[in-house]
Amino acid sequence: MTAFRNFCSVNNFVFGKGSFNELGTIIEKRRVETPSFFVYLVDEVFKGKVLEQRIPLSGDDFIIWLGTQDEPKTSKVDELTQQILNDYEELPAGVIGIGGGIMMDYAKAISLTLTNPGPSETYQGLDLIKNKGVWSACIPTIAGTGAEVSMTAVLSGPEKKLGIKCDYTVANQIILDPELCEGVPAPQRFYTGMDSYIHAVEALTGHCRNTFGDAYGEKSLEMCQDVFLNYENIYHPEADEKLMVASYLGGLSLTYSQVGVCHALSYGLAHVLGTHHGIANCICFNHLEDFYGEYVGEFHKMLELHNIELPQGITKDLPREKLTEMANVAYALDHMWLHALGDDWQQKIDIEMLEALFARL
Repeated sequence: MTAFRNFCSVNNFVFGKGSFNELGTIIEKRRVETPSFFVYLVDEVFKGKVLEQRIPLSGDDFIIWLGTQDEPKTSKVDELTQQILNDYEELPAGVIGIGGGIMMDYAKAISLTLTNPGPSETYQGLDLIKNKGVWSACIPTIAGTGAEVSMTAVLSGPEKKLGIKCDYTVANQIILDPELCEGVPAPQRFYTGMDSYIHAVEALTGHCRNTFGDAYGEKSLEMCQDVFLNYENIYHPEADEKLMVASYLGGLSLTYSQVGVCHALSYGLAHVLGTHHGIANCICFNHLEDFYGEYVGEFHKMLELHNIELPQGITKDLPREKLTEMANVAYALDHMWLHALGDDWQQKIDIEMLEALFARL
């Protein structure tokens, strides 16, 4: 990476089993500094479960339960932002996302759209946000996305899937409690954990890498390899701890590097078919030997070891215009192609080649 940038990072974080119990103490300081309410965006799978009872609600605090059937959308961000602004005369003291990457991306995005007017789709891109958002916290209940620490809130808009990316997007607080991962189904653990593995592979194999980013990416990759090659049972408590740290390190590696071909393709897949990010990455990575060589072979070993059967042929019956739409979404992510293929990336890939790649999925 040649351009200078003064990067922002998470202000505070806590790690360890049972650390979720500290949430009430952590936000009490915020209540004193900003006497207002907290908004919790929580995966609806926890509604009526033990975790709901552990959320430290007080005063006018409230929970918004959200499903994960769809990827995060700009339209939903706008809807929830307006709901909060209409129902209250003051801004919340904070927005807290509890769940997977979807909840954390919503929390980061809404913290910004509460203080920046207009539809959220106008902020999809780099450094388009002008005003600092309200305080935000991210609490992952599954490990792999790196959303808890990244400077991006990835959203699907009317025309593209692209993140709101700037220093203000970074959460103010994260809580990494491996115990929150208990009960997640094995396939979902695998697909989300593979997001971290693929983050590391892409960060370490492109043109925008540097020594600082490599330090994070190399350790993240090593921990992912340990979990998915040495633990036959990924429900092992040590596996959750390692994946949670690998996710954190992988997210940091991308601050100083970038994702590449796999993520560009998965964005196209998700935008057109609505395929969830983790599994979309796996479907794409499975066909990218030409770009990632031995890492794809290693990925195949992981699939076999954990008895994961990837969906096959999901694009075979799609009309050509849908393949073209996917290709256009992917091609527009020039920062990813620059990292993956170099300054002359437009001479190495085109829409027709991308259509062919999508047709293989």
